Amino acid sequence: MNKTLAVTAIGEIVTGLALVAIPALVGELLLGEALVGVAAAAARVAGIALIGLGVACWRSRPLEGMLFYSTVVALYLAYLGLGGGLMGVLLWPAVVLHTVLSVLLARAWLRGAAE
Repeated sequence: MNKTLAVTAIGEIVTGLALVAIPALVGELLLGEALVGVAAAAARVAGIALIGLGVACWRSRPLEGMLFYSTVVALYLAYLGLGGGLMGVLLWPAVVLHTVLSVLLARAWLRGAAE
């Protein structure tokens, strides 16, 4: 595997984990303003996407990266709708869409593991 790609993937995963865990601090350090409220929720979705990108690039596993992203973002958006106090008109359709995509991706991943 290309070492540059591996280092980049690790960097994206670490950045994604920081955005998920402490979005306010990451915003403060990067942009000079804390990310709060809706900005923190959006930063967490971006963090989940960065982790998925890192997983996809790590050892060339795009299916696993997309499966990770779609599953975790479906769970996080559902959490926001059920207990996070944030809910727009497209929240639940997005949860359903990502859940369906996660099931399809999981089936493809399991088929590939069985081969």
